[in-house]
Amino acid sequence: MTATSKSLRLNEDLPLDSGQVLSGVEIAYETYGELAADKSNAILICHALTGDQYVASNHPITGKPGWWERMVGPGKVIDTDRFHVICANVIGSCMGSTGPASLASDGQPYAMRFPVITIRDMTRGLVALLDGLGIAQLHTVIGGSMGGMQALSLAANFPERAARVLVIASTARHSAQNIAFHEVGRQAIMADPNWRDGNYYGEDCAPDNGLAVARMAAHITYLSEEGLTEKFGRRLQDRPDGTKGAKSFGFDADFQVESYLRYQGSGFTQRFDANSYLYITRAMDYFDLAEEHGGLLADAFAGSKARFCLVSFDSDWLYPTAESRHIVHALNAAGAPVSFVELSAPFGHDSFLLDVPALDRVMKGFLE
Repeated sequence: MTATSKSLRLNEDLPLDSGQVLSGVEIAYETYGELAADKSNAILICHALTGDQYVASNHPITGKPGWWERMVGPGKVIDTDRFHVICANVIGSCMGSTGPASLASDGQPYAMRFPVITIRDMTRGLVALLDGLGIAQLHTVIGGSMGGMQALSLAANFPERAARVLVIASTARHSAQNIAFHEVGRQAIMADPNWRDGNYYGEDCAPDNGLAVARMAAHITYLSEEGLTEKFGRRLQDRPDGTKGAKSFGFDADFQVESYLRYQGSGFTQRFDANSYLYITRAMDYFDLAEEHGGLLADAFAGSKARFCLVSFDSDWLYPTAESRHIVHALNAAGAPVSFVELSAPFGHDSFLLDVPALDRVMKGFLE
């Protein structure tokens, strides 16, 4: 399967919820599969917090396979022999779309001068991309986690732009617990001396230690206790000298789960920008689709004619099934056609990224 990497520069300023505008916005994206002559087969995949446009192609920095490579491709659930798949890097991120590391009008990186963004702002960027591609209506918009927030935002604010909306392991609002976990990560970044109030671009050192800790804290929320216990339990690390257990407090990873988290943190710093992490987590925390529409979630979907499908996982404690049910009830009240399923999987929030055959069947059935 051939992926096409592109970037679109918006001709017009992008208005933001803050009242500010972004000029000269770049949207980096990838496409897979051929677009039909009538442009009726386009699927937009919205990525999660730490994702990017490389949904089914090797990542240019890490060399690892795309984050949803198991789902997207010829003959797969999202069949690129049938569909034209688009995945774009959201504004505020760091893989080619305009974000804090981008140059402002004075030729210097925005850093913390970058305007505050919201999920709806990200969605405006995606809609501007669709306009640039001449795609009036998507066959389906799909998103998991933060990607599901974008899919819901598109359905609520641009109801004519998607015929189907598939939301996986997501929510219509961030809880106090979600906000609290994000704040721990942000404080870890800002406490790193190398953060320099966000002005670390061009310096020898970036706030990698703080970003790694932020990633470690967040990654715990993506997993389940059952999954962690099965994978690591209380097993100790094997040391090169053949011993196990503590040798020096606070430096060596004594338990396997510690080593795993450190690996996740250090790997993340290779491909992500600390300031982008600050901005995107804040955008997620601000997200409250009901508040955007007068306080009643059903009103957010009043103008939608799309078909909806929502999927949750029984081991996901970050966005538990109750959050999906809340959205389903609002869709029912709005008279929107919606299907909903809670799937059993041991992987926690990350279940939508991993091998859960039941999810494949649900998605394939909805798309077809």
